[in-house]
Amino acid sequence: MIHLQKMTFNSFMVNTYLLYDETGACIIIDAACYDVEEQQEVKDFLTKHHLKLVRNLNTHCHVDHVLGNPFIAGSFQVFPEYHQHSLPFFKTIREIGSSFGYTIDQQPEPARFLVEDETIHWGNSSLKVLFTPGHAAGSVCFYNETQGFVITGDVLFKDTIGRTDLPSGDFNQLMKSIKTKLFTLPPNTIVYPGHGPETQIGYEMENNMFIR
Repeated sequence: MIHLQKMTFNSFMVNTYLLYDETGACIIIDAACYDVEEQQEVKDFLTKHHLKLVRNLNTHCHVDHVLGNPFIAGSFQVFPEYHQHSLPFFKTIREIGSSFGYTIDQQPEPARFLVEDETIHWGNSSLKVLFTPGHAAGSVCFYNETQGFVITGDVLFKDTIGRTDLPSGDFNQLMKSIKTKLFTLPPNTIVYPGHGPETQIGYEMENNMFIR
């Protein structure tokens, strides 16, 4: 059984998720832990629960979601995995980070690139990769059918959607991603977004005024 721990990091209030099971194997999704206190929170949780970090996944590679990648790579020798279409974001990540007060010396090379519809395995657990561009090029969501949840990054939030006015954003593409990849999931599927509180697919289908 997958256990999920949410931690909220940096000034953008990014939801970082730690997922682990009975084997002690653990993955981190959207490692946003930037300062020493945030990084220590991750370390302390892993130590307390006797977990081994084995994979680092990114839903997308906007600067706020990848601030912890250097720490994860340096402390655990676990390198990020993201979709290949996310690569252009790293060309300007230092400048963009600096504009928000973040010092980004170097981003680690990816361990590999995520592929649409592949299954990510760790311990006795797995997630399916859903390719969901629109908010950002290379954006993906991670779905677990057995326990009925999906981690959506900045694609879908409670009562709203990801912004599309940033580079590579595309409203029509985002609508297609939500309708064909997320709204086809069971209505009781829990949504764990990149910012803010949890919601459910059925709730968003009925109430999200931004989806048309």
